[in-house]
Amino acid sequence: MRDIIEHYDRLIDEGHDPVCDPEVLRRHMDGWDGQAFLDALKSYTLGNVLEIGVGTGRLAVRVAPLCQHFTGIDLSSKTLARAAEHLAPWPHVTLLCGDFMHHPLPSGFDVIYSSLTFMHIPDKRGAIERIANLLVPAGGLVLSIDKNQQPFLQYRNRTIRLFPDCPDNTLANLRATRLCCIQQFETDFAHVFCAQKPCDFSK
Repeated sequence: MRDIIEHYDRLIDEGHDPVCDPEVLRRHMDGWDGQAFLDALKSYTLGNVLEIGVGTGRLAVRVAPLCQHFTGIDLSSKTLARAAEHLAPWPHVTLLCGDFMHHPLPSGFDVIYSSLTFMHIPDKRGAIERIANLLVPAGGLVLSIDKNQQPFLQYRNRTIRLFPDCPDNTLANLRATRLCCIQQFETDFAHVFCAQKPCDFSK
């Protein structure tokens, strides 16, 4: 995990911030989520929302204005500091630095979403199980998983271990955690899953 934190900290030091990208790079990044992903989010009640892997706020600046309370969690403190700047106009935003798998989080989220993050999580089923436990009954998950199956990310002189996933595994993990997949679609670079927690989840 230290290599992931160092990589994203160094991206900030090197001047990378997707929120400030020129339009051509923004369109490229939308290949992992984009308007279809945002439309899927809007199909749920955006009351209390959690983003896993908030980064500098590329998606959060478009989601936070739509919800009653927004929480973003990320491993990189430098990345979060930049997100805090971008999200300052919205006082209902909470940013947390930590590992989603272990950081204390309250339950009661209406929607949880993530893009370009699950490739850093080895325990996919454990992550989806935690999401299921954090959602309110009838709460929604919108998850984008990268189509890239390479086990390593090479950037400059850095090599980052990745844990790619595939649609069949994601669907199996959703079924195993009793989240009902209600929509699945593709973007240029990702598979997107929309799932819902049953109202009788505890039964």
